[in-house]
Amino acid sequence: MSVTTPLNDEKLRQRLDAALAQVNGVLLGKPRQVKLAFTCLVAGGHLLLEDVPGVGKTTLAHALAATFDLDVQRIQFTSDLLPSDIIGVSVYERETGEFRFHPGPIFTRLLLADEINRATPKTQSALLEAMAEGQATVDGTTHALPRPFFVVATQNPLDLAGTFPLPDSQLDRFMLRLSLDYPDPVAERALLTGASRRDMVAQLAPCLDAAAIDHLHDAARVVTVSPSLLDYLQALLAASRRHNDVRVGLSPRAGLALLAAARAWALLSGRDYVIPEDVQAVFVPVAAHRLVPGRGGHRDAIGRALLNDTAVPG
Repeated sequence: MSVTTPLNDEKLRQRLDAALAQVNGVLLGKPRQVKLAFTCLVAGGHLLLEDVPGVGKTTLAHALAATFDLDVQRIQFTSDLLPSDIIGVSVYERETGEFRFHPGPIFTRLLLADEINRATPKTQSALLEAMAEGQATVDGTTHALPRPFFVVATQNPLDLAGTFPLPDSQLDRFMLRLSLDYPDPVAERALLTGASRRDMVAQLAPCLDAAAIDHLHDAARVVTVSPSLLDYLQALLAASRRHNDVRVGLSPRAGLALLAAARAWALLSGRDYVIPEDVQAVFVPVAAHRLVPGRGGHRDAIGRALLNDTAVPG
């Protein structure tokens, strides 16, 4: 069965290029981070944005929703947020004598989980089934979520007072973790002298839709991966498990996420095959937050060291 891809469908390629350009026009000076966010969506994963306030995390989420024509719900995570506030609740109706399920904000295509680490572990775990299975179970009844279902979560890595760090099982549900960082001087000047980002997002027109995302998902899954490329990917996984500064290395599920992200990055780069540079481009965003470092170790630094120390097979 042939799959429609940006490589053999010129119209789809143009729409995808327009989508990238549109989001880059809002989030100035961050083409790599924007492409990584697109990679996460195309690969069918979830995205964790970890950075200080005010660098564009929420703007990126809303720009993605507008560009891909996805309905979006935002949840401000707080310590008193309950799982039912996210998933929904069954309410008894006297007229029918039955319980009726009232869906919560999780029943959307793009869920913005703002400051996710400010909610309790019980509430954080309410997202686990949804992120892993694309469904939510309430009172023994399973409810399917819309497709695509894309979680964009944010957290501030510096202000940790009153927060509940995401456990490894929750971190593992995010395919990529990104930091947007401060803009360079040119981009910052354009931000200072340009229009309001909120107004710009409100005026964005859809470039793609849910059906196009499904096509991109299918196309990414069939991007060719050579045996030598798999050798390289496995070498990176093995290196993470024997690194002196790592207590727990990358799991097979991390390897699957790395492979899916590399395929999506290759597709967005206009290729139907993966090269080592694709793996290198996505490795730290995919792998670093899944590593459990030893005392004093830093996840990102270890991820970069693994890349530097692992040779590409000849």
